[in-house]
Amino acid sequence: MSDMRRRGFIRFISGAAAWPLAAHAQRSALPVVGYLSSLAASDRPILLSAFRQGLSETGYVEGQTVAIEYRFADNHIERLRTLAAELIARGVAVIMATGGNNSGLVAKALTSAIPIVFTSGVDPVKAGLVASLNRPEANVTGVSWFTAELGSKHMELLHELIPRAGLVALLVNPNNPESLPYEQGVRDGARGVGLELLVLNAGTASEIDAAFDELVRRRARAVIVAADPFYSARASQLVVLSARHAIPAIYSNREFTAAGGLISYGNSVSDAHRRAGVYAGRILKGAKPVDLPIDRATKFELTVNLRTAKALGVEIPPTLLARADEVIE
Repeated sequence: MSDMRRRGFIRFISGAAAWPLAAHAQRSALPVVGYLSSLAASDRPILLSAFRQGLSETGYVEGQTVAIEYRFADNHIERLRTLAAELIARGVAVIMATGGNNSGLVAKALTSAIPIVFTSGVDPVKAGLVASLNRPEANVTGVSWFTAELGSKHMELLHELIPRAGLVALLVNPNNPESLPYEQGVRDGARGVGLELLVLNAGTASEIDAAFDELVRRRARAVIVAADPFYSARASQLVVLSARHAIPAIYSNREFTAAGGLISYGNSVSDAHRRAGVYAGRILKGAKPVDLPIDRATKFELTVNLRTAKALGVEIPPTLLARADEVIE
């Protein structure tokens, strides 16, 4: 091989060797979002898609203009601290904390430097996430849909649906402190319409099965499933149990009625996660969390599944159908 050809070959090999390094450098240059969730990776994928949509609305597309590091606690909240510490050590640009208040509270306790965007179903001031809705903490902001305030509304709707229910069961997750204000709202609603309330705790899949056995044994005429990320992740199980035992149930979001549940009322949680993605994107562009007021998601959805109503032998009042945002037939 001539000297000229040898030098050309060496230049070619050197350039080829640099290709993967250049590609790695390009990937490393992308801003990194840390995604911290108390749920499992397979739970409620619609929410993750909604978060990515919000990011894309601000110009950030995963794998192209932003990288996302995922950490899922698989419904074991005691793992959140370790997972959050990993994201902080990774040096992410912003942390998306979701799956209940615990994610945001843990992240907030571990860093005051990295911006945090949380999602919350309760008043974030009362939960200790921020000191003010209009001007949150220096590095913490987020989206709240105040689901905990819907307890009395759910009882009101259930009473309209089954006015002579007598005994109504409430399913709550004892592992989630966010359930307490919701439970109180249901209790207040039950007193207001003169119904007896049976509160059943269930924080695991097997406990959900046992709770339904108990409410059937106690002859509850209907059940309210508390607004809770864990229950949303177990939507199929809850809907199947309701159908098996012929127990009408009301839920907090459309995911349940889409899966075959009878009726749901609450904020669009997927829209709230989209809005959280928008906030994360704005922070990546330079916005400070303290200048982003808490976004109070106010898109409510009343959904009725007529197929399920027919199967359960429940007649939906015309006044309720007229108010429904969606009727599944």
